[in-house]
Amino acid sequence: MKKTKFRFLKVRWLKKYFKERGIIKGILSLALWVFFAFAVFGIILAAIFSKDLPNPEKLADYRISESTKIYDRTGTTVLYDIHGEEKRTIIPFDQMPAYVKEGTLVTEDANFYHHFGLDFKGILRAIWLDITGRKLSQGGSTITQQFIKKTFLSPEKTFSRKIKEAILAIELEIIYPKDKIFEGYLNQIPYGSNAYGIEAAAQTFFNKQAKDLTLAESALLVSLPQAPTYYSPYGSHFDDLKNRQKYVLERMAKFGYISNDDANKAAEEPLSFSPIRTSIKAPHFVMYVRELLEEKYGEDYIEKAGMKIYTTLDWDLQQIAEEIIAKGVKSNEKKYKAFNGALVAADPKTGQILAMVGSKDYFAESLPQKCSPGNNCKFEPNVNVAIRNRQPGSSFKPFAYAMAVEKGYPPQTIIFDLPTEFNASCPSSGGYDSFEGNKCYNPQNYNGTFRGPVTMRQALSQSLNIPSVKILYLAGVNDTINLSQDMGITTLKDRRRYGLALVLGGGEVKLLDMVSAYGVFANDGVRNPKTPILKIETSDGKILEEWKEKPEKTIDPQIARTISDILSDNVARTPVFGATSPLYLGARPAAVKTGTTQEYRDAWTIGYTPSLAVGIWTGNNDNTPMSREGAGMAAAAPLWNEFMKKAYEIKSADKASLGSASPFEQQISSFLPPSGFSAFSLPGQIEEFLKPEPFTASKPILNGQAFTEKIFKIDKISGKLATEFTPPELIEEKSYKEAHCILYYVNKDSPLGGSPENPASDPQFANWESPVLSWAKINSPGINDVPPTQYDDTHTSDNQPKIKIISPTDGSVIDSPTFTIKTEASASLGIKQIDFFLDDNFIGSDLSGPYELHFAGSDAFSIGEHAIKARVYDQALNRNEEEITFVFIR
Repeated sequence: MKKTKFRFLKVRWLKKYFKERGIIKGILSLALWVFFAFAVFGIILAAIFSKDLPNPEKLADYRISESTKIYDRTGTTVLYDIHGEEKRTIIPFDQMPAYVKEGTLVTEDANFYHHFGLDFKGILRAIWLDITGRKLSQGGSTITQQFIKKTFLSPEKTFSRKIKEAILAIELEIIYPKDKIFEGYLNQIPYGSNAYGIEAAAQTFFNKQAKDLTLAESALLVSLPQAPTYYSPYGSHFDDLKNRQKYVLERMAKFGYISNDDANKAAEEPLSFSPIRTSIKAPHFVMYVRELLEEKYGEDYIEKAGMKIYTTLDWDLQQIAEEIIAKGVKSNEKKYKAFNGALVAADPKTGQILAMVGSKDYFAESLPQKCSPGNNCKFEPNVNVAIRNRQPGSSFKPFAYAMAVEKGYPPQTIIFDLPTEFNASCPSSGGYDSFEGNKCYNPQNYNGTFRGPVTMRQALSQSLNIPSVKILYLAGVNDTINLSQDMGITTLKDRRRYGLALVLGGGEVKLLDMVSAYGVFANDGVRNPKTPILKIETSDGKILEEWKEKPEKTIDPQIARTISDILSDNVARTPVFGATSPLYLGARPAAVKTGTTQEYRDAWTIGYTPSLAVGIWTGNNDNTPMSREGAGMAAAAPLWNEFMKKAYEIKSADKASLGSASPFEQQISSFLPPSGFSAFSLPGQIEEFLKPEPFTASKPILNGQAFTEKIFKIDKISGKLATEFTPPELIEEKSYKEAHCILYYVNKDSPLGGSPENPASDPQFANWESPVLSWAKINSPGINDVPPTQYDDTHTSDNQPKIKIISPTDGSVIDSPTFTIKTEASASLGIKQIDFFLDDNFIGSDLSGPYELHFAGSDAFSIGEHAIKARVYDQALNRNEEEITFVFIR
């Protein structure tokens, strides 16, 4: 690169500069020039950006101008009109409670009364945090800047907006005293639920004036402006709101406004909120959408911008869902003591959320009466359980089985369903909660019975726990978590918490995520990320965002088809669930899985067709158990069955009358992508799952054979392996069967490879093998009998008897048909008998010496050559023989 020729960049220029002026004078002069340059630059910058700025002296003229509307997928049903009923009551600064002022200061801008609108220290700290990645989008904004942003400017995160914000903040500080700015801020900021300003917030949430707020109530309200929808007391994140309240109280104590004791008491104080009074359709879904919008665009912007939000929600399906959950939970309360329920329906082909019900009734009161939300309420109306973490029970099993199939275990693989201890440090006999300081793990099946050898297909379709734990071990815990997250599960991040109990629901997941992940099975292994939004427009028609397909191939189609084939196999699940259970939709194939958590705290049913995935949860918000009858099959499956049938009924009817679309529906069809439902087949036609290709393995255990069989040829007399000397009539074929656990035959990480040389090297082998051997001994006598290893030593060449025909002699000529056959014979085991044959025809035996036979032939005895054979047997039936020929003449 060519060197620069700008002399002022060279060191000798600086030397000359300081030599002429002196060090001190030179530094001061240079600093003055730099300051002057920055000042000029600042003035020019301010002039450029100030020309279009609003006048801060006309602060009272600025108000929210237009509401934002959230629509269903057709654009014809308004689900929520944000700020259609804005609530704001202006109160003077001296009527605002000190706790609110103090709490706001310590959490938003502790140096408010000590700066001139900008906090350079805070700005530099925010820039540093952004650079280092320790926290994203740090604003470093003062209360004055926030007030400016919420009153005058859009929330866009651009350099020019930041400059304008800074200029207005300085102007505002010049024009107004601090208390006036603080008063405007506390009267202006949104607290959520259409409440603007602290007075409206106090009235909305606690039905009292701001001046009457307690310390606990003040700290809670101070917590809201950071994320009003997320932290809403009527929303799904009440625990996070309480943590934020605690943070506010701790900051107030740190700055000396209250004592630590006051902070602790206020944090523990029960709070009673006013009943929510608003008109919302699909309220849990709307609040979920609003949270997403707030995260992306900011709370203030979505409440002022007049946006049009077209969602994916199908209003017809939503109404059915709300009705079924309300009715089903009412029944479950009496039958199973389950006071709440949730439902999510989605289109697997697009990932679009079609219906979402987060509780039985968003507008009802918590139960039992006077319970404390987030603590001991069995039913909390505003909590959206569809997006809360709950343990899924057995509904997590398909992920482990999918991972096992991916590793090479076909669905006909044999797994033994027997009592098993899975902690290798505990006795294989099981039955221990702990042993020598080790926590034991020996899960049971739902109905307490054990079925011996079962296939993977049977184990999953019948939801057998013990085989499923073994499947997770074979598939790998980490690999299974990875797969589930690839498919859409967003939790399970702390891997250290999870072990083999994960397959039985030992990790918390979200119902929405589970429905999305099951959709990958439904969609032939392709994941479409879940989405509730189709399109967002500004008030002037500008499109901010629009849904587009983003398919991701997540698992092999054969794996997805295998799991769907198993979960839709009504014959395979019949032994446990019955042939006409709520999991069965008649002629319509549906893949479905139930789940029940420990002590019956959660009941799940998640199932799908190729076009519709639906998940149901029932239980209690406070995690108290249902009655023992409240399993997923009983409490959740009937609701799933009813929704699936009704959904197909109304959508099939819609399909039959497609020509009746309204002009508006035709107008928006350009951006409205079809859901799986709008792509339905006509009534009478049924969607089928694609069948997986057959897969067989060479190892019997992987090919549906619980026992391996070998055939041995055994000597009847010695009971040992037959040899070439064992007489054929003493050889019998005997079958020896053996039964072993799968780890005897496969290396768990490479099932299709060679058998392990030392199965006992696997830490689970001993505990899996022991119950299999015990079961075989009791249930299949003869199984695992050890075949002989020694060879027949009775029938040997050394033990063969000896025989010689001494008359007639070989080659002799006889002229009479009557003659005597004489032999000499010996045997170490003693002679049993000698049989005589003429021309291979038996003619007699001699059982004792002198071992000869008189033959009296008839006149018809033919002339010519004949053969005589003598066969000797010893007491062990060893044998030998000799044959001679003679010629008969007359």
